[in-house]
Amino acid sequence: MRKNKHIYSVLAALILLLSASPIFAKNSSASSEEELNVKEFILEHLADSYEWHIVGNGEKVISVPLPVILYSKISGWHFYSSSRFHRGKPAYDGFQIAAEGKYKGKIVETDASGNVTRPLDLSLTKNAASLLFTSLLLILIIMGVARSLKRNPLESKKGFTGIMEMFIMSIHDEVIKPSVGEDYKRFAPYLLTVFFFIFINNLLGLLPLFPGGVNVTGNIAVTMVLAVATFLVVNLSGSKSYYKDILWPDVPTWLKVPVPLMPLIEIVGTITKPFALMVRLFANIMAGHSIVLGLTILIFITVSLGSAINASMTVISVIFTVFIDFVELLIAYIQAYVFTLLSAVFIGQARISHVSKPVSQETKQFFIEDK
Repeated sequence: MRKNKHIYSVLAALILLLSASPIFAKNSSASSEEELNVKEFILEHLADSYEWHIVGNGEKVISVPLPVILYSKISGWHFYSSSRFHRGKPAYDGFQIAAEGKYKGKIVETDASGNVTRPLDLSLTKNAASLLFTSLLLILIIMGVARSLKRNPLESKKGFTGIMEMFIMSIHDEVIKPSVGEDYKRFAPYLLTVFFFIFINNLLGLLPLFPGGVNVTGNIAVTMVLAVATFLVVNLSGSKSYYKDILWPDVPTWLKVPVPLMPLIEIVGTITKPFALMVRLFANIMAGHSIVLGLTILIFITVSLGSAINASMTVISVIFTVFIDFVELLIAYIQAYVFTLLSAVFIGQARISHVSKPVSQETKQFFIEDK
């Protein structure tokens, strides 16, 4: 029991240290008079970038430079390393990262007339690199588990393989199978992939050390692609009854002609479903990261208010930050679970057929005897 308490204490201390590490790196050299723009600080840490930051601040930074791929209408294609554009460096070949304005944080081009334009940007950013890393990690994990299960299918698995088998079977048997219906095997690979993709990205987003700390599922572009994928799977596999209920629902005729009121409502409903998936995942993950950063930054905001207030706010910030970190672990699983569950439900609704099944002889005999 005492050993468990020591373990929990060490884990809590590690989480606190890792959560606060970017703040310390950012502000250790700052003077006490310098005001901290909290909103800008949080958004900067949550935003995408052209390099994968590891540790450090200012000129002393350790980061992984990423490839920059640009197409300019003036000068054509350009291939660079992102190290040419960061840390206050001047424009390179007419390109630079905008420090303000609507293109802030993006690479822009300045022509001979001084006009600032945005080139076609196909660069591998931090979020894109993290997506590739997560995809490769997921493939390696699933292939390793599948190889282990195939080698000894009847043997009870332990350790990591056993945990993965538990996750896979729980999602397969408790979510996909009852929600989709008879065709569940057809859609199980997609739904399981979505679950583990979201779950792994959520977990890596909570780890502030390389290769974690990337706000992938808190990026609305990523959640939009996932929602569009579910939208396409649902509507491309829909049955005739599904489309009949949308285009010619079972309501009074005057609600369908001459003004197609109910069909329009049904069509809007098919669009709002993936929109809800997109916003729910994005908002929950973004809010979690913002709360952790906001609570941690309280330590530095209250420095100028005196040592007593700063010490008390430090204790409060530590307690709540550790608590929110543990809550975020739960949310990482819940959001992946909810996205997969709703996707399975939408697919199941699209596969429902209203064709009546033949009544069995036993059922007929039951009603005859009942009469």
